[in-house]
Amino acid sequence: MRFRPLLALVLAFCLTFAAAPNSVSAAFVQGRERGNSDFGKSVNSGQNGVCRTLPSGSSGSISADGSFKELCLQPTQIFVKLEGNARQSADFVPAKIISPRFNSSVDQVYGDLSGGKFTAKGGIDFSLITVLAPNGEEFPLAFSVKDMVAGGGKSIAPGEDFTGTTAIPSYRTGDFLDPKSRAKDTGVDYAQGLVALGGDDEELAKENIKQDLGGDGQITLSIDRVAGNEFAGTFVAVQPSDNDLGSKDPVDVKLTGNLYGRKA
Repeated sequence: MRFRPLLALVLAFCLTFAAAPNSVSAAFVQGRERGNSDFGKSVNSGQNGVCRTLPSGSSGSISADGSFKELCLQPTQIFVKLEGNARQSADFVPAKIISPRFNSSVDQVYGDLSGGKFTAKGGIDFSLITVLAPNGEEFPLAFSVKDMVAGGGKSIAPGEDFTGTTAIPSYRTGDFLDPKSRAKDTGVDYAQGLVALGGDDEELAKENIKQDLGGDGQITLSIDRVAGNEFAGTFVAVQPSDNDLGSKDPVDVKLTGNLYGRKA
């Protein structure tokens, strides 16, 4: 009997919240949305990886000195260089992006503009992409503007090109087989039996010993629109594909697309 007052109090407390106006409870849970509605509209829409652009005919000039920010490069076409045959030499052929489906861009890259050069210092400066070639072969790659140094004119203006180099990281690291790094550069120990360690067989050694092997790329930023402290244009980048931690020979990949950035 003595528990009845306590039970009644708990029941009254629950009924109070159940009978509260929907608008009050909704406001308490949802707040001011804080951008959630925008996210709901953009997720799986293909818009998250789209770089900003400027209106056609935007012309102006920005001093290529100081620093830049929010540099975004969005690939729109990717080509892989496949081996030729007796009648045809190796050439770039169109490839289809199969992963990630909606976002292969690099974004929010920032850096230095001193001396008329784009020198990247950080940001979301690489993106892992897998493309499908016409022959059915898949090519993973790390589209990268890491350590980019691209020089050109003394100003950022329509018609100006900035050309330079980039550093291409390994698609994976040598630790991906074992988070404790026991596989990195040393081969892998298997509990189930002996592994062919290679010996004089170079192919076996390459498959067993994994290495972090990066590469170098070339890039050209072409400016065609400038408005205020913003600029936009196109880019062409040529870089190696993934080498599967040293077990495969990479192929050349050419990426073209749109760019956007701002002077800081």
